[in-house]
Amino acid sequence: MTAGKGTTVRFDPAGRLKGSIVPPADKSISHRAAMLGGMATEPVVIRNYLEAADTTSTLDAMGTLGAIVQRGPDEIVVRGTGLRESSEVDGPIDVGNAGTLMRLLPGLLASQEGRSYTLDGDASIRKRPVDRVAIPLREMGASIEATDERYPPFTITGARLRGIEYTLPVASAQVKSCVLFAGLTADGPTTVVEPVPSRDHTERMLAAAGVSLHREGDRITVTNADELVLDTITVPGDPSSAAFAIAAGVLVPKSRLLVKGSGANWTRTGFVRILQRMGGVVLGELEDPAGDGQIPGVEPITDLDVAHGSLVGTVVEPHEVPLAIDELPLVALLGCFAEGETVVRGAEELRFKESDRIALVVDGLRGLGAEIEATEDGFVVTGTGGLRGGTIESHGDHRLAMLGAVAGLASREGVTVVGMDAAAVSYPTFTEDITALLRR
Repeated sequence: MTAGKGTTVRFDPAGRLKGSIVPPADKSISHRAAMLGGMATEPVVIRNYLEAADTTSTLDAMGTLGAIVQRGPDEIVVRGTGLRESSEVDGPIDVGNAGTLMRLLPGLLASQEGRSYTLDGDASIRKRPVDRVAIPLREMGASIEATDERYPPFTITGARLRGIEYTLPVASAQVKSCVLFAGLTADGPTTVVEPVPSRDHTERMLAAAGVSLHREGDRITVTNADELVLDTITVPGDPSSAAFAIAAGVLVPKSRLLVKGSGANWTRTGFVRILQRMGGVVLGELEDPAGDGQIPGVEPITDLDVAHGSLVGTVVEPHEVPLAIDELPLVALLGCFAEGETVVRGAEELRFKESDRIALVVDGLRGLGAEIEATEDGFVVTGTGGLRGGTIESHGDHRLAMLGAVAGLASREGVTVVGMDAAAVSYPTFTEDITALLRR
């Protein structure tokens, strides 16, 4: 593995990967911990917070809204303003490249009666639609004005909100969380109906904060809260970041890895279950789905034992997509090495991530020798037993950068990743951590 000029990094074929790796702190939980800390009435201690570009944007945003953020060597303390007392601000709130922040924060801002806030971000963020959160917030009584009615920068004017029942047109943990945040201050109960389950970190944190929250089947209902009280939040390792080391361990011959301290929440381990179905050797204690009405206030953690092995193709159905949405590019890579065909359906949400991930993953892997075709809502991969190698561009997408790195380690000729610094959005030490596992 060699670094070139700027952010170009070369990943040569690996002899094997061996050792242990601790994935960075969970990005989704870090975002939510910072936001709930800003909404709480008492100081919230956050341990193992992810120090990355996106999550720094969230801490900065909460500081702009009046929270006091104290950063120590081992923990962060957020002293919030409560649910209804966010500060007025001069100028836009900069969300950077953080799509989670852009879609969740409006749920809090919508309840700040009579105050207006504008959210803006980088060039990538300005291409990401916000109408999915604007529609329910308008129905609750807030005013949302977006560029071309869909895109940032957009302005939220808070109001006295009313509770609604909102059926998500597409399963989305971000939209669900935004509506639940708004429901904390609404008159009457607020219910979100999911077409299929999505990650439930927001519900768990709200339950831990003493909020009246109930799940029945596909319906999650929250009622008005006077305050949030959280003590300490310990953020587990990010399953989405761990997935790249897991995929590398399965694909590179003779590899054996221990992934330590990864989150085992059942709404985040869809990738591991798909990989196991393909024949991948991944062993660990994964959480089983909770029953109706049960919303645990904790996040489970596990160690995962990973070994190289042969794979067979599989079909990822639409109901599986929300529980593996960030790892689906890796499913495409695994399909290149698997016997038979690998198909992903119902993943049109990938076209609205940091990039059009369907198009970029298909083009990127095809450039490395893959037999892969895009579909309207996913892709089809014909396994050829491996990849030749070549060059792939990240286009500023952190997951595409790391995908290229794993492809290089498992390829025949190696892969040059252009724009490897994009990985810092979620995994700042990715290159160093992978290098430490190389055994020749």
